[in-house]
Amino acid sequence: MPQPTKGPRFGGSPAHQRIILANLASQLFQHGKITTTEAKAKRVQPLADRLISKAKRGDLHNRRIVLQTITDKGVVHVLFTEIAPKLAEREGGYTRITKIGPRKGDNAPMAVIEIVTESVEESRKAKAKASGKKAEPAKAETAKKAPAKKAPAKKAKDEEAVEVVEETVEAPAAEAEVEAPAAVDAETEAAAQADEDAKA
Repeated sequence: MPQPTKGPRFGGSPAHQRIILANLASQLFQHGKITTTEAKAKRVQPLADRLISKAKRGDLHNRRIVLQTITDKGVVHVLFTEIAPKLAEREGGYTRITKIGPRKGDNAPMAVIEIVTESVEESRKAKAKASGKKAEPAKAETAKKAPAKKAPAKKAKDEEAVEVVEETVEAPAAEAEVEAPAAVDAETEAAAQADEDAKA
């Protein structure tokens, strides 16, 4: 459902306001972007989006409806043949408003309203790239900080484990000192014979 407009009417009467908005939309389709006040840009955006949606359908009925608002047949031809095919992938959001600061004479807030020309995939990639750049430095910082904090804990655990292993190894070794050298000699002789057999 369209959002009702707020604020005073442009021009002196409702008819004058319709003419002003139709002229702004016509200029937008003719030039691709226009500079106007923020209030006018916000009021012409839904009208322009609605006309582009009708142009995307492309049939005679919709062309006649658009001609009721935009009376210049050349602009309507550009809208139906050039602008609508470029925006065929988009579901909506055909125009973009960018604020540019106040006007010098009367300090009115100004904005540029333009037709979105890039494809949906390009805009999604740009958003992902922008969000990815912000996320990657944060991940890199946490990755750099995390190992430094975890490393001392691992070293402490490793040292405790080594001490426990040394204690367990020393106790049985003291009891079986006599049996260990004989077992080691038998193992080394068996390994040496296996090597000689493999070479031969």
